[in-house]
Amino acid sequence: MASSVPTPLVIRFGAFELDAASGELRRAGISLKIHPQPFRVLTLLVERPGQIVTRDEIQHCLWGDNTFVDYERGINFCVNQIRGTLGDNADTPRYIETLPRRGYRFIATIAPFDAANSPISNTVFSAIPITAEPPKPEATTGSGPTFPRDTHLLPSSLPVADIAARPKWGLRALMIALPVLAILIAAVFYFYGKPKVVQKDTVVLADFTNTTGDPVFDGTLRQGLAAQLEQSPYLHIISDEQIQQTLPLMEQRSDARLTPQIALQVCRRSGSTALLQGSIASVGNQYVLGLQLVNCASGEFIAEEQVTAKSKGEVLDALALASTKARTKLGESRDTLERFNTPIEQVTTPSLAALQAYSLGRARIRNDEDLAAVPFLQHAIQLDPNFAMAYASLGLIYVGTGNEKSGLENMLKAYELRSRVSERERFYIASHYYDVVLMDLEKARRSYELWEQIYPRDEIPHLNLGASVYYWLGQYEKGLGELRVQLQLNPTKKAALAQVVNEFTALNRFAEAQSAAQQAFAKYPDYRPIRLSLYELAFLQNDPEGMKRQVVWSTDRPMAEAWMLNLEAGTAAYFGRLRQAHQFSRLATASAERDNTKDSAAEYGSTQAFREALVGNLSESSRQATKGLKLSGNRYVPLRNAMTLVRAHETARALNVADELGKQFPDDTVVQLIWLPMIRAQAALNANDPAKAIEILQRSTPFELGTSRPETFMPTLLPVYLRGEAFLASKRGSEAAVEFHKILDHRGIVKNDLIGALAQLQLGRAYAMQADLLKARAAYQDFFALWKDADPDIPILIAAKVEYAKLK
Repeated sequence: MASSVPTPLVIRFGAFELDAASGELRRAGISLKIHPQPFRVLTLLVERPGQIVTRDEIQHCLWGDNTFVDYERGINFCVNQIRGTLGDNADTPRYIETLPRRGYRFIATIAPFDAANSPISNTVFSAIPITAEPPKPEATTGSGPTFPRDTHLLPSSLPVADIAARPKWGLRALMIALPVLAILIAAVFYFYGKPKVVQKDTVVLADFTNTTGDPVFDGTLRQGLAAQLEQSPYLHIISDEQIQQTLPLMEQRSDARLTPQIALQVCRRSGSTALLQGSIASVGNQYVLGLQLVNCASGEFIAEEQVTAKSKGEVLDALALASTKARTKLGESRDTLERFNTPIEQVTTPSLAALQAYSLGRARIRNDEDLAAVPFLQHAIQLDPNFAMAYASLGLIYVGTGNEKSGLENMLKAYELRSRVSERERFYIASHYYDVVLMDLEKARRSYELWEQIYPRDEIPHLNLGASVYYWLGQYEKGLGELRVQLQLNPTKKAALAQVVNEFTALNRFAEAQSAAQQAFAKYPDYRPIRLSLYELAFLQNDPEGMKRQVVWSTDRPMAEAWMLNLEAGTAAYFGRLRQAHQFSRLATASAERDNTKDSAAEYGSTQAFREALVGNLSESSRQATKGLKLSGNRYVPLRNAMTLVRAHETARALNVADELGKQFPDDTVVQLIWLPMIRAQAALNANDPAKAIEILQRSTPFELGTSRPETFMPTLLPVYLRGEAFLASKRGSEAAVEFHKILDHRGIVKNDLIGALAQLQLGRAYAMQADLLKARAAYQDFFALWKDADPDIPILIAAKVEYAKLK
């Protein structure tokens, strides 16, 4: 018998929300894929929790009196899809129980939530443009509720007995706290077909007020509390990067201490809902920790929690207890508390000193002082050899600063310790391990996508999918979609703002790229990736003065100078000035060596060697590549040198290097599906077997429009260029022309890479092969116009002039 109680608009059970009005099922704010009929069955079941719903009732609900439907199979399909979507199991059900020959019963506890009657106004969020500033707090009316006057920061001399007697989260305070941090059900947006993300209230964490006199707690407790709270899929802690952007607007230093007063201003300016501030006081040998929740709009205390640690060694355990209680009072469900509540000694470390060192290291990272963070992270690991997140942070710094060997060692150690961390940190470590260590793009994609499903408000998976995985795959629209989501979560994220420029550039949308670059530049004028993007845009728009401005800016700047000089080398080579390119490459190498970025230094030499091979300076390219193989470098440097050697017809040596690297990195997508096919295809061309070369290069097709990361050192669209050469060798001019046109049509991907200029020449050769002399001459002339100031003794230029003379 159906219940007479009206069905709420939104029904919660476990981590799920069923929205009867919109026909959506959500998990942690993510809209899940479920067909209409299974959704109707699930709605029927949750309307009657604990009651049997017969198969006849389900049949009537779905098909009425239509007896021509195979409803037995249809009902089975619906129930199976519901279970699959919920992650339920018929043998050990948590949600849907089967009663043989009778029907089904919904057995989970439900918590109705009527969005229409929510005390918080519904706000529909559209996709925020990338220029969006942090939202301003809404104006409040009245003075707000009155709170108990005795709710305040704990004095250092408060007796333990008084603390125990004080009221904890009282009923009145709780009634106020829960609405304040309720989830904004209607606040959603939808972009590029990605899942819907629920806009939730954000919380600002203040620095702890430390009256113990012991500096070990400074910054350390806030770091530990953040790690605990970040386990929750429902709480959203405003990022330190957003805080750093907000503080100067208040005429404060970007690294100012977040006192309760300053944190409250940050809370209001960032449009956050609540401030969570903490305190620690010593009482004899004991320590008292307090957490206070403050309504940002009114500045009034909502509630507080206090815990006592019997000794200094128990402070972190006490912090974890206070964090768990705070999450409960903030309205988090028991289901997620049980699932996402790893002990603090596993989430971070049981060592206060190690956590302090880690906190100091993370502070340097936030200030873009990655190398300055290294000694702090190393010290944290010395104090706690099982500190997984310290290894992960250190590993990523090493990889990002051109020290792959040390980076991979630390990332591997973090991965081995991943069973000792929280669910979120496990995603962090595993995803980066697949992405950076294995370079298995498919595993990385799956891991990031699962991460963002469980933690839809976490910025990292959206950023890395957009800036790394989809960028590699050439799926730039998807990349933009992920970055838009990321910038919804944090409009100040500099890496996302810079990557948006690259995505627009790759799509040949240069005006939008320029606009995005200027907006990003206005916020972060000294951010290296933005400067590099501005250089590339200036090149694409034939703006030598714009390029020069970026080069001047980079002078004597660590890492920036080397990268900019390497870009200058690429530009010189693009216009046929190989001797000048060689000089820039040497300067870039010297600059990288001063920065102690050995992998980058080795790369610049290998890049120039490959340029020499492309234009036919085979003996010089072979000499440089042979020298490069003796230098230190990451896995991709020897592969580029091998590509240079095979191009110089030293096939056996090149294949030996390739085969060895292939064995060392069997899971690396870039090695297995891009580098090795290119080297082996060139070997087939050397053996006069272009058909085999074309067949080998088919493996690289899914990645041919992808843009490589700097550390992989691969000329973008090179598989396309090689395929075009293979078609020319097969006397298939029309098919060769298609490949070279593909390069010329994607200027925003190729940028100033040498193959962008050489594709003009190769296109002329393809037209000549088809006896289309008019188009052939035009293509040759375009090439000669690019190389009007080229070095006159370049073999490919000499050959091109001879070929062109025969076309007249």
